[in-house]
Amino acid sequence: MSAPGALPVIAIDGPTASGKGTLARRIADHYGFAYLDTGALYRAVGYTLLKDNADPGREGNALAAARALDLSRIPDDALRNDTVGAAASRVAAIPAVREALLGFQRRFAGAPPPPARGAVLDGRDIGTVVCPDARVKLFVTADAKTRARRRFLEFQARGMAVDEGQIRADLEARDRRDMERAAAPLKQAPGAHLLDTSQLDIEAAFAAACAIIDQALK
Repeated sequence: MSAPGALPVIAIDGPTASGKGTLARRIADHYGFAYLDTGALYRAVGYTLLKDNADPGREGNALAAARALDLSRIPDDALRNDTVGAAASRVAAIPAVREALLGFQRRFAGAPPPPARGAVLDGRDIGTVVCPDARVKLFVTADAKTRARRRFLEFQARGMAVDEGQIRADLEARDRRDMERAAAPLKQAPGAHLLDTSQLDIEAAFAAACAIIDQALK
């Protein structure tokens, strides 16, 4: 149970390209909540390590980068590619790194920047580890074929030459890493509502999510 008087928290988990990030932003705007893309924290650590030619899989490197992290110095566009995403997945498997970033996430959830009336966090372990007492938990997913197609079209729109089959293979490899890691694996949290967006556009997914949230916030 959340503490009496605590601002509501909405925890949104799910795999890459499931639509959870777009959905989380829409939900935060709709309800006047603050939004935190927790995956960006891990991507930023991965990006920093790659930029410094350091191994993202080495705990010492990753922990130092996590402790010195300053998101304001990293352009958002630099975080949105599969190379950084793969590095983030390796970084996220390191328990010490997850612990270093956990406090930041929980502080944001407990005291979102004013005038926000609550917080929306999306990631892979929000409902299971970061905010297990969140007022609303959503697990957003889609089949691998659909997610690969979405990512392919996203890259294509940016003018990038990409192979859809390779994108799907990369997504499935990341799914395995995220679900099989010892530290906070990706899974549906107890009490989380499953929202499969395979056959839903963003408007339909948003409407379905709002129906769940409205009921929970009554």
